[in-house]
Amino acid sequence: MANRKNLMYIVFFLYLGALFYVTLLAWNYGASLGSAAPGGRNYNLIPFRSIYRIAVFSPDIMDPIRILLGNIVMFVPFGFFLYALFSKLRSIGLVALLGFCTSSMIEVSQFLFTHRVANIDDLILNTAGALIGAVIAWTIIKARKRIIVYSSSQKSSL
Repeated sequence: MANRKNLMYIVFFLYLGALFYVTLLAWNYGASLGSAAPGGRNYNLIPFRSIYRIAVFSPDIMDPIRILLGNIVMFVPFGFFLYALFSKLRSIGLVALLGFCTSSMIEVSQFLFTHRVANIDDLILNTAGALIGAVIAWTIIKARKRIIVYSSSQKSSL
């Protein structure tokens, strides 16, 4: 049991490294204009504006799936691992709040330090992903408590 939890911690910290690399260091393939953007930075503070634009104006269905679903899926492990690993965080609302705060930090960092788009819609989608991850972890933990496993390796005292 302890080995499984240690492995989960390792995977969680590797995930965090990958998350911060992808969101802050790797070049994105989205709507960022880089240094050609006004002032070298680009942002969106109007909720659902970019979600609407991506859904309506994309040339095919793959762009909305990759961009919108990708932002959700990217934060599912965040919510899952926080809820599963840290018993003091066993509140779906608290995990969603931490997802919101982490995503906010990423978006502000993208605006201040990179030539990427800081987007309120990413914040919404990332928070939804953290919420989904926490619900998945909650469901698994509740289901495991209800499952009774009998071991045949116990010796009988006949």
